[in-house]
Amino acid sequence: MEMPTIEQKYEMDATPEEVFEALVNPEIIQRWSKDEAKMGANVGDSFTLWGGQMFGKNLEVIKDKKLVQEWSYDQWDAPSKVTFTLKAKGKKTLVELLHEDVPEKSLSTITEGWNTYYLGAMKEMFEEKK
Repeated sequence: MEMPTIEQKYEMDATPEEVFEALVNPEIIQRWSKDEAKMGANVGDSFTLWGGQMFGKNLEVIKDKKLVQEWSYDQWDAPSKVTFTLKAKGKKTLVELLHEDVPEKSLSTITEGWNTYYLGAMKEMFEEKK
């Protein structure tokens, strides 16, 4: 059975380097997520977000350009795959999100979560800094 995919795009008021740091630096993640985060910037590094509800590991890391992660949620049967692709767009960065193998029962919650708590919150953080 094929699982749903979420595709979203966000324009961040920041450089690709700043956006990449906001994806992998736990101190910056805590700033925009307003919650505890453990994260690394290397392939194989494990992470936990939101008190361990979301967890996984880095599968591919191309500094300032791409981050591929295996994502699990404490209520899912199997992990999903998240790809962040960063592209410079003038003085801003286009972030393309591809979230594959999302459980059907979580599709609307996860879609909204990206907008409200993850990339949307990161976008707001960068706009407030300007």
